[in-house]
Amino acid sequence: MKIVALQRDERFSPNSVENDLAIMTAVAEQLSGSVEIVPERDAARCGDADVFITMGRLPETLRFLEEQSQVGKRVINSSASIKACQRSILHDIMRKNNIAMPPEDGENGWWLKRGDAAAQSKDDVVFCRDAMALDAAHKRFAERGITDVVVSAHVVGDVVKFYGVGGDFFRIFYPTDDGKTKFGDESTNGAAHHYEFDHDALHAESVRLAQLVGIDVFGGDAIIDSNGKFYIIDFNDWPSFSRCRDEAAKEIVKIVERKEERGEKREYRKL
Repeated sequence: MKIVALQRDERFSPNSVENDLAIMTAVAEQLSGSVEIVPERDAARCGDADVFITMGRLPETLRFLEEQSQVGKRVINSSASIKACQRSILHDIMRKNNIAMPPEDGENGWWLKRGDAAAQSKDDVVFCRDAMALDAAHKRFAERGITDVVVSAHVVGDVVKFYGVGGDFFRIFYPTDDGKTKFGDESTNGAAHHYEFDHDALHAESVRLAQLVGIDVFGGDAIIDSNGKFYIIDFNDWPSFSRCRDEAAKEIVKIVERKEERGEKREYRKL
């Protein structure tokens, strides 16, 4: 069995290129069979592979993987599920299915986020303290040619990052505890107070969202307010698992090998 591991293009790994490659390498080293790590831009030369494990997000990568899936190849995460993680599509899925998420209006400002793709720079996710700042941010996005955007109210509370594989593996971390950050946006909420909340409920809600989009390997961010209520503010395909890489790699390998044994093909629910 030949397995190709597609490395995410650098534009989708801002400040995370090494960490993204590290999780893919950790998985590849534990898989049985022939495994090759390939930059996603070279995916088209890998049509002889039996299984693809992918962090890719380029449109041409997703088209290629969809073609491979249609001829019976195994793809984890599927191209359909990666497309469903596009922020504006995901926002709509979350709203329609009553996933715990911030409201669109509030009293503490707003976040304006690029909706047509994952964040590629700090300018793709902007905190706006008031309506004037929000309007100005909309104009800056438009000047960059970005009109597909998502707006959500800022929620005061602790920022937590979560990482998941399948339905069982789930870990949470407070980024302000270890100082690891991609763009530094966590500073808007300040140091974590470690408010008590229902970890199992956040796990269940995250898995429910993962099942709605059909994804196996996922991560995201949530806010925990002072009353212990949580709000999922970000969700994405195949994070770097930088805080739990070895554990996560073992679980990803289990997912890959289990799907191969069952000949399983999974797509996201068309909502």
